[in-house]
Amino acid sequence: MAITSVPAAGITPAPTKQALQENYIDFANAGANSANWAQQYLPDLMEKEAEVFGNRTISGFLSQVGAEESMSADQVIWSEQGRLHLSYKTVALTAASKVGTLTFTASTDADGKAMTGANHGVRAGDMILVSDADSTTRCYVTAVAASGVCTILRFDDANIASGNLAAGNVSILVFGSNFAKGSIGRTGANKPQFTSRTNRPIILKDKYEVSGSDASAIGWVEVSGEEGQNGYMWYLKASGDTKARFSDYLEMSMMESEKTVAAGIVMPSAAGGGKVQGTEGLWEALETRGNITNAFDGTGALLAEFDLMLAELDKNGAIEENMMFLDRGASLQVDDMLAGLSDGAQGGTSYGVFNNEEDMALNLGFTGFRRGSYDFYKSDFKYLNDSSTRGLINGTDAVNAIHGVMIPAGVSSVYDQNLGKNLKRPFLHVRYRASQMESRKYKTWTTGSVGATTSDLDAMEMHFLSERCLVVQGANNFFLLKGTNA
Repeated sequence: MAITSVPAAGITPAPTKQALQENYIDFANAGANSANWAQQYLPDLMEKEAEVFGNRTISGFLSQVGAEESMSADQVIWSEQGRLHLSYKTVALTAASKVGTLTFTASTDADGKAMTGANHGVRAGDMILVSDADSTTRCYVTAVAASGVCTILRFDDANIASGNLAAGNVSILVFGSNFAKGSIGRTGANKPQFTSRTNRPIILKDKYEVSGSDASAIGWVEVSGEEGQNGYMWYLKASGDTKARFSDYLEMSMMESEKTVAAGIVMPSAAGGGKVQGTEGLWEALETRGNITNAFDGTGALLAEFDLMLAELDKNGAIEENMMFLDRGASLQVDDMLAGLSDGAQGGTSYGVFNNEEDMALNLGFTGFRRGSYDFYKSDFKYLNDSSTRGLINGTDAVNAIHGVMIPAGVSSVYDQNLGKNLKRPFLHVRYRASQMESRKYKTWTTGSVGATTSDLDAMEMHFLSERCLVVQGANNFFLLKGTNA
């Protein structure tokens, strides 16, 4: 069943570029900009502007899940811990006799980082598990050559290829070591590995301008807006909307932005030239180093996908509490999944489990649930629903639509390059440029001849500026709910 919106585009006023030099209202002739006062009847004038779209802003997502901190450099650099234990995939096993060899030339670690042959951490004396699709065998490492090739023996003194284990690509896990009495110490040592990441802030700007004449003119519409503006001065409405839109841009850019190529993009000469480098937004960070699931498209079974997500969480930190910000289809899909799990009680609905009474309105809108050892908290994400923001793009491109994001709660411990020490920070937070003299977190200033005169321009110019970037730590604990499962 389809829903038809009538009229298709008649109730969606959108901002347009304005001319600063406008004609005066013609009270005598009818026209697009005329009230046509050349008649004797007084209309029933409703002065209050109708708020038909409710609260139009989408900001608030980052304030719920992250924090904001200052920085005083052109980029922020942070490091993330590596895995603690040694495990490798796609290791080449040679198994001609009791003596086998492991070659790491084409192998990767547990996170897919490529090995170059000798940069693994396996040492002589290690006990390892060797596994392929059919078998798992415990072996002992007797020697490691300078090239990185390991010589191994089975503990049961059988041929390496005994049982179902065969030569080819295998996975290995170091689970301990074993040394004889009176033996010397270890030959060689392992050192911790970390990953260094960086991001650059971008400069966002906006401006509102009104002529001095229009700033002193009263209108017949009583304005209102998200910034608390009210009265009969139309410039209050326009300036407030500009500020609210800029505040949304600060959040939208932290989600949608993307880094440019190394050379950057050259700005138009009229804008001062120069190059912009872009910044890594939330979507780009999760698409390159996070987890992606396409099961949250509002269709199909979801419980099995949740179990797969739990398995990924087990592999990556096992953070117990996670927050889900979803569009309408994905949110209803989760509600339907949870409601379907309670069938068989009182005609198909478990009133006690979901705190619903038989004689009250049934509430199937869930805000939280627990699966396995993990807690999930669900919230609607207006940015993904609104037809004037991401909702419009999602409706156009279902294959690459963003249905939501799952973010771990809590903080991570990271090494801050600028401060030179470990700090605990939210997994998701915004860094803005600031020093003792200048804060570029959210700057506003007014120029022109209106109010406090600062120039000979017969207008008021309101300027907005911010310089910021997003830091996504531990993206392996995030899930991006993207695309279609069709």
